[in-house]
Amino acid sequence: MSSEPPRESKAQTEAREKAEAAAIRRRWITLGELLAIAAVFISGLTFWNSYSERSNAEADRAATARKTDAAAATLLLRARPQSEGRSLVLEAGRPDQVIQSQTIRFPIALGVSRVETTGDARIESAWFADGLRRARRDADRPEESVGDERLPVAITTRYLVDGTTHEDVAIYDIGYALQGRFLQGSAIRLRGLSLAERVDAAKAAIRLDQLWASRQPTISSSEKK
Repeated sequence: MSSEPPRESKAQTEAREKAEAAAIRRRWITLGELLAIAAVFISGLTFWNSYSERSNAEADRAATARKTDAAAATLLLRARPQSEGRSLVLEAGRPDQVIQSQTIRFPIALGVSRVETTGDARIESAWFADGLRRARRDADRPEESVGDERLPVAITTRYLVDGTTHEDVAIYDIGYALQGRFLQGSAIRLRGLSLAERVDAAKAAIRLDQLWASRQPTISSSEKK
């Protein structure tokens, strides 16, 4: 005699079907939540990548701008001899730098006052020629030179870059030559200009005299007699 499992009542069947339907809905809700979380994650990752790219691009632009500003704020003077070497025309090394005025100081041994220029940037041998010849004689330097001699000068330059005023203080060497002239002394011919060093404005005069002194020959007592 076989036993058969008890049949579900209609109420039990409906309850079971409702439970299965609820479980299926819960699975769909869980899958939907996972998809939503994944979508939020992907969206957040995309936003972060976009933000990171923008930040890197902005940082690169800012770094480039700083380098450009630093370059523009660094002045290097160039010189062109004219009038057979009696003067040097000074120009800024970059086309976006516009020289407004300059103060040119000479070593104290020359006994020459500083010179101010406005607009017309230049150095003229007449400003310091007599003082240089006298200082060379005092230092027992020859009347004529072989090759180029160097005269240190401190140049303070005020210039514009994109409407902004900058100031540069540096010691430059004036390259010059002495050419003997019978009964008239040596003629000074200016050759060019080269950067010696950049200095603090407050120390420029002291450093200038140190450079001049360091380049003069040391004369012994026996040689002076």
